[in-house]
Amino acid sequence: MTYLVNGRSFDAEPEPGQCLRTFLRALGHFGVKKGCDAGDCGACTVWLDGTPVHSCITPAFRAEDHEVTTIEGLGSPGDLHPVQRRFRDAPGFQCGFCTAGMIMTSATFTEEQKADLPQALKGNLCRCTGYRAIEDAVKGVTNVQTAAPGKAVGTSVGAPAAEDVVTGRAEFTMDTRMEGMLHLKVLHSPHAHARIVSVDKSAALAVPGVQRVYTWQDVPRKRFTTAIHTDHLVDPDDTYILDDTVRFVGQRVAVVLADTVGAAEEGCRKLDVEYEVLPAVFDPEEAMADGAPQLHDSQDPFVRDSVHNLLVEIHSHIGDIDAGFAAADVIHEGTYFSPRVQHAHLETHGSIAWMEDGRLNVRTSSQSPSIAKVKLAYLFALRPDQLRVFCKRVGGGFGGKQEVISEDLVALATLDTGRPCCFEFTREEEFTTASPRHPMKLTVKLGAKNDGTLTAFQVRNVSDTGAYGNHGGETLYAGGSAVMIYRCPNKKYDAFSVYTNTVPSGALRGYGMTQPAFAVECAMDELAIALHMDPFELRRRNIVRPGDPLVGMHDGPDDVMFNEDGLAKCIDLVAGELARTADQPSPGPEWLVGTGVASSMHETAPPTEHISEAWLTLGDDLVYELAVGTVEFGEGTSTAHVQIAANQLGTTPSRIRLVQSDTDRTGFDTGAFASAGLFVAGNAVLRAANAVRDRILEFAAAHTGVHVVMCSMDDEHVVCGDDRVPLAELVALARARGIRFTAARKAYGSPRSVTSNTHGFRIAVHRVTGEIRILHSVHAADAGVLINPEQVRGQVDGGVAQGIGFALTENFRIDADGAVVNPNLRNYRIPAYADVPRTDLLLVSSADSVGAMHSKGMAECCINPVAPALANALRDATGVRYRELPLTPERIYSRLGESQSARSGPRR
Repeated sequence: MTYLVNGRSFDAEPEPGQCLRTFLRALGHFGVKKGCDAGDCGACTVWLDGTPVHSCITPAFRAEDHEVTTIEGLGSPGDLHPVQRRFRDAPGFQCGFCTAGMIMTSATFTEEQKADLPQALKGNLCRCTGYRAIEDAVKGVTNVQTAAPGKAVGTSVGAPAAEDVVTGRAEFTMDTRMEGMLHLKVLHSPHAHARIVSVDKSAALAVPGVQRVYTWQDVPRKRFTTAIHTDHLVDPDDTYILDDTVRFVGQRVAVVLADTVGAAEEGCRKLDVEYEVLPAVFDPEEAMADGAPQLHDSQDPFVRDSVHNLLVEIHSHIGDIDAGFAAADVIHEGTYFSPRVQHAHLETHGSIAWMEDGRLNVRTSSQSPSIAKVKLAYLFALRPDQLRVFCKRVGGGFGGKQEVISEDLVALATLDTGRPCCFEFTREEEFTTASPRHPMKLTVKLGAKNDGTLTAFQVRNVSDTGAYGNHGGETLYAGGSAVMIYRCPNKKYDAFSVYTNTVPSGALRGYGMTQPAFAVECAMDELAIALHMDPFELRRRNIVRPGDPLVGMHDGPDDVMFNEDGLAKCIDLVAGELARTADQPSPGPEWLVGTGVASSMHETAPPTEHISEAWLTLGDDLVYELAVGTVEFGEGTSTAHVQIAANQLGTTPSRIRLVQSDTDRTGFDTGAFASAGLFVAGNAVLRAANAVRDRILEFAAAHTGVHVVMCSMDDEHVVCGDDRVPLAELVALARARGIRFTAARKAYGSPRSVTSNTHGFRIAVHRVTGEIRILHSVHAADAGVLINPEQVRGQVDGGVAQGIGFALTENFRIDADGAVVNPNLRNYRIPAYADVPRTDLLLVSSADSVGAMHSKGMAECCINPVAPALANALRDATGVRYRELPLTPERIYSRLGESQSARSGPRR
């Protein structure tokens, strides 16, 4: 069979049933990505005779005698196709995993298609950008700027890897080939709770190409937690690599290692497993009841109360809650539910392991290679020098890759066989075995005086941690931030993290704050209605102000700096913008119109210890090498780190060469989560850059005889008084004396500051179908000093888009037996281009942050107020309060008749 790919002709024979995507990747065209293998996401888009197709559902044989073009054939660095240039200059990407597919689709657009992007882009999904940047790219809008020497901070410079991303050259985790690679597949439990009586491996081992089968008897019997934090003691060691008891549908039962993916899958099908099925429980309230099935043994030291399936429980109070309610003129109480939410990063989890010079190397899609290394060293009794863990570019994370859930198996297989091994999750495995957001049921009770002053604030939070406790305790404590946002002398917070026989929950953007923010902000709106008070005014009267203690679950000292009234400014900005557009017409008489608002406050780093180290060296080529352990997966920290270093060294980003996320080549870094990639690692970069700058200036001062205060950096020169000394001359002189301009500096996640966010919506609700249309979306944020304004805007766009999905479309369904029933992108429904409006971003100028250059991370906090603002707008439009997410048309329609307003015309 003859194929023509990117202008090159060759003969090849696809495997029976092979799709074009895997065929092209086997030929080395790694710009063709796997996001779904079901034709849902478009990451695999290529051209077949100039027409874009999803290569994952196109049989390879259909490309015979046809011309195939991949992203690599469209253009190359230095010779970009016009559409690649537009995506670079917009920039139309964040993590970049969807970018090749987006470009291959949009490069064929006619002017008519450009005018109807909701239709034209319906086959391509992006989880990062919120689509605004992609629209800018398609329409040729340039947002990237060029920074002058020493002026990088505050400039929207492009990402260092931009040209590699838009040409498909950027390497993601699985974009490599190795001789003799073995492929790993997992047999998953069909039962929610069972004991494994026996596993017969014989038929599996007889499958041609199968090399090994591992069960719980073949792996180290060490407890650990898959969750990633510097202090592993904050998470329970309740997990084994493989166990003889399964506690959720989808849990690992056995592992098959084979020469091909197909052989490994067939080996899994041939395994004969005998189970003793055990009673299961799926509801956390039922799991806490007397007599409920117990998931974990009473002897396990990490379980708070195994009889009641309690991982953690929190009981805290400030003041006298009973007296507070007795003093109230108005009391509101309501119960609110937030469901599971999947991260849906388009790059699934995956790892590759191999031996090199007697050392284990693990290449992985992780948010923290440093801590992954620590866990692997513990599990397999390796010394630190026997192990290297590193990341290439990571295709999205959002907290989902703050786990070790693929690295352990490839390490096991390679250490056993000595051969390279890879393990790549399917999209279904992402839903059935990875860690979604914790479902939480929160009861909020508020008391207030007639003037709106809060007298009592009580919250009960029941969090479903699933079968294992990774992140179960820390997300529960994080919920206290929703209580912290409002002043009240009497507060009570009772919270329970409960084991159930469901897929384990984990970290997701907003980390334990998104669900309580939904409940508290909806409750505040309901209180405002009861008080006949404007919801903006109720918030203004009760939000914490500079000088107030940040009181959530205790009134003891903390390490949070809070010096500027950013939250009040955010509320005022959103109120003003919604008022300005209040006269916009309704879509028609069949639509009900309403507005809603919600706020949140978020610490800029986690309370658990967060550490980062940066190394900086000036090379003989006059390029500064910056080594930072932080991973880049679309949050933009790589760009920000380069900008900070260039700013302090008086140079341009082009003279900073970045080395990152490699335990052999960088210092320790806790990980890229909780916005710490900018707040903590950014401070480490700042300190290292300042140290190198000071050494250069001191050397230059001694060389010229000018006092150091008269010296300054000027790109490739140092100005010393009236002299302008070439940097090359100083480097040569230093080398001759055995001096290097290099420094390493560490930073820690303390003290911390706070970010503030307020979101407002004007929506229309169809009185017949329950459909919601977003008429206006506005977000105000206190982001501190902006390192890269365009990246800040992009993070907010992406966070708002995810928040809209959380509120309206994403519905993680589990059946009566504990199985996920919609484990795919098509039925789970993350937002597409047509679902996401443009959001007006209003930024508060502040400098109260102790982050690098007074910056604050925006990647996480922006999602928190989105769902409650939508729910509040829905209540304003319909007169009906919906307390359970997602707000689907079916759920809305079923209750529209409860309100007279639904029959009496539009609300404004």
